Amino acid sequence: MNKITELFKIKYPIIQGGMIWNSGYKLASAVSNAGGLGLIGAGSMYPEVLREHIQKCKKATSNPFGVNVPMLYPNIEEIMKIIVEEGVKIVFTSAGNPKIWTSHLKENGITVVHVVSSSVFALKAQDAGVDAIVAEGFEAGGHNGREETTTFTLIPMVKEKIMIPLIAAGGIATGSGMLAAMVLGADGVQLGSRFAASEESSAHENFKKTIVNVKEGDTQLTLKELAPVRLIKNKFYQDVQHFYEKCATKEDLIGLLGRARAKRGMFEGDLVEGELEIGQVAGLIHEIKPVGAIVEEIIFDFEKAIREVMNFDF
Repeated sequence: MNKITELFKIKYPIIQGGMIWNSGYKLASAVSNAGGLGLIGAGSMYPEVLREHIQKCKKATSNPFGVNVPMLYPNIEEIMKIIVEEGVKIVFTSAGNPKIWTSHLKENGITVVHVVSSSVFALKAQDAGVDAIVAEGFEAGGHNGREETTTFTLIPMVKEKIMIPLIAAGGIATGSGMLAAMVLGADGVQLGSRFAASEESSAHENFKKTIVNVKEGDTQLTLKELAPVRLIKNKFYQDVQHFYEKCATKEDLIGLLGRARAKRGMFEGDLVEGELEIGQVAGLIHEIKPVGAIVEEIIFDFEKAIREVMNFDF
């Protein structure tokens, strides 16, 4: 048992990222049933849809699970009210100031974890009273911090500053990657892209098939003027680059992005005009598998990597 398995009462220190349009109750419950911590992604759900997913997740697993809440999304008050009413015990917050909701959640018996992209924000989250930190490097898919600090650099920097448990995220999809993060100081890992390409992910099959075909260099961090996001280089991405070439304003980019672009890509399967968010590590994902098989493979690879390190001859 380590700090993360003890904190969440789970078997393995593996957390599934609460990705928008990927992380419904089927994925969250499957990860929890496999011994990790599943997270429902509230960022792509209306409040009552979130309530439905929480209730279904309770029925699908008797193990701990949580909800990921991007705090800049609308309806935040209603979302937090539902989380408390439904008795959710673990909440991961991101994209906002942790001081706003941490005390309220903890007063209701909820374990709170905040996602950061720098040691400065990690300290602010610790000061706000969170129970653990997710430090996410800029290799990650979806929305990232503006610092562009890689996971390999970020984890030891954050570890040096904080006293609470640390979870590494960004560029981790294998057991050997998990071991590397833990050697650098992480107590556990959060995986997004690997679980996006699972049978239980709520993403469209077109998107899942695209993930396993991604090669090195096929993703790029862009739209930094709005909210930095890592995208697969499809037609929509190329349209964004053409706008930059024309010295587009922030308003131009907002107009191009429009509404529901991420839903169109990841949930509805529009590979041309949709926003396809995935991490650089997708280049190591070659097969869509059930969650149980993914977790089993990660643990096998983790233990194998430990044995190989122990046999190093210096």
